[in-house]
Amino acid sequence: MSDIKEQEKQTKQKQKKANENFIKLADIFIAQANAECENADHQLVNASLLYASARFSSFITASMSETKESFEENVDGAIEFYTEEFDKMLKEHMKQYGSVFDKK
Repeated sequence: MSDIKEQEKQTKQKQKKANENFIKLADIFIAQANAECENADHQLVNASLLYASARFSSFITASMSETKESFEENVDGAIEFYTEEFDKMLKEHMKQYGSVFDKK
């Protein structure tokens, strides 16, 4: 197998593993949220998850910046990125949940 083909294969394997880890990690957060819904209103749990995500996203953006100036320069781009990603994911999941009603 050529070096390029081997590199492509390894890259695909790494991406597959990363995707699996991504879903597993998301499932951990969802399981915790579901457990919290047993003792708290589900709207409160949802709002808490959104708050936590915003707070953690801010932390990630700040931790990737070496200076306050760099952070401030990156804020708008980071907000745009996180907003677009959330929008795509939310639309996809709403579409999936919508299909449940088609089966009734």
